[in-house]
Amino acid sequence: MRQNQIHAFEPSNSLKTQGHLRKSIPSGTRRTPTPTQESPTTTHPKPEPSQGRHICIQASQYGMIGVVIRLDASADIPLYRQLYQHFASQIETGAMQAGERLPATRELAGQLGLNRTTIAAAYELLESEGWISGEVGRGSFVKGRGPAVPARKSVSWNDFIPQGTSLRRSTVAQSASAISFATSRPSEQLFPLDDFRASCEEVLRGPALTGILQLGSPGGYEPLRQYLLDEARSEGVAGPNDDVMVTNGCQQALDLLCRVLVRSGDPVAIEDPVYPGLRNLFREAGADLTGIPVGQVDQIARHRPKLIVVTPNFQNPTGQTLSLAAREAVLRVPGAVIIENDIYGALRYEGGPLPTLKQLDETGGTVLIRSFSKIAFPGLRVGWIVGPRPLLQRLMEAKQLTDLHTDQFSQAVLLQFARSGRLQEHQSRMLSAGAERLHAILRACGEFLPQGSSWSRPKGGMNIWVELPEHLDSADLLARAQAVGVTYLPGRHFEVSRNHSNALRLSFAGLAPDKIRSGMALLGEVFSNEFTPLPAEAMV
Repeated sequence: MRQNQIHAFEPSNSLKTQGHLRKSIPSGTRRTPTPTQESPTTTHPKPEPSQGRHICIQASQYGMIGVVIRLDASADIPLYRQLYQHFASQIETGAMQAGERLPATRELAGQLGLNRTTIAAAYELLESEGWISGEVGRGSFVKGRGPAVPARKSVSWNDFIPQGTSLRRSTVAQSASAISFATSRPSEQLFPLDDFRASCEEVLRGPALTGILQLGSPGGYEPLRQYLLDEARSEGVAGPNDDVMVTNGCQQALDLLCRVLVRSGDPVAIEDPVYPGLRNLFREAGADLTGIPVGQVDQIARHRPKLIVVTPNFQNPTGQTLSLAAREAVLRVPGAVIIENDIYGALRYEGGPLPTLKQLDETGGTVLIRSFSKIAFPGLRVGWIVGPRPLLQRLMEAKQLTDLHTDQFSQAVLLQFARSGRLQEHQSRMLSAGAERLHAILRACGEFLPQGSSWSRPKGGMNIWVELPEHLDSADLLARAQAVGVTYLPGRHFEVSRNHSNALRLSFAGLAPDKIRSGMALLGEVFSNEFTPLPAEAMV
């Protein structure tokens, strides 16, 4: 392979089109490199003996006719780095090919009028970054187009994602034809689709549509907020220092409250058993959770919690409701903020309502959560929080960081659905259907569950809690139930600190009475086949 031939001349216009090296030395003071300038792995080369030079080089190289090297001695960039950048660019663009030999350092230094250490520093930097390789006794050669880059490997997401607290899944596999007692939700067969379409069309035709389609407030769509605040005040659950903010359902309300109020290690009292979405939020936040048996509120105070989370009406999963005396006892726990999760309170099928904790609390230490999900359309994800303004301001800041704001069209449609009277009509139908379904499942429990079983008897809500004879494990029996076309949630999904292996939650609101009876008959058969009563003499 022939080497590059480099010749040096004084600058001349006659040389511009020739394949020769040109260098010009205008006047000016050359700036020497400062200690902060980047250097290769060796020390900086000594400053060049001549000062104030601009070096312009036109090289005649095999395959590189007309390539120009420009070095500016007055620049902040050291000459060795300028020379490095030139060769790196030539290699990267393909102007210099793999295997091509670079001029020897002594030869190039002599031709350019630079110190040999300057050339050596440039070559060393090129070699350290993989552009060239040096061979003893032979010289330096181009390796290829750029430094060697490790091949991109497949990402192992299990290793990449930080491991959080192990969360037990609260869903079960089910086929489309299964009779499902697993999900606490209203029946889509009861959705008033014509009324919903009418509400949508009225919003679409309304004068506020452009504003609805624009970005909104993290506190929620203002007309809906005002409507909810007026309703809360008329009910007596919002005081003069309270306000309302809209959330993406009650789950986000719980999440925001957890983010703002809870730090790792904070003692938090929750019900046991409890809705797993609530438990998991506080567990992931690092809270020191204490599970309080549902209804046994006298045990709360001795744990000195910073926060108490309670569902006083038709609790999920048990369906139980706190008595007035129990509500007052919760409010007497010193130093604790109370989160009242009241998403089922509007689904009372029998009797009159009890006052909310928010109504009873004269200290302002209770925050109320409600939602449209159980009384209207859960897919729209619209809930709200009633609480003191300073807290809500902080919650709005947290929400803005999370998702800016809740979908405004859904809020506007639900507001129109409520203002038009359609929500009240739908709720009346929901209460009638819910009562019928509750009675159906209670009758079926008495008819089909094995001897020794017990179950809650709520007067509203969407769920009942069944406890099978102690030696039966509802999680082990689930696969057999699914095999005959029925699903439910085992009690283990709802555990906090106590064992509920023989229990299960049955959610009845989404099923017609005939489906409830059929499903319970199948479950009763599965459970009874596993149940062998103890002999009389062994019972104590």
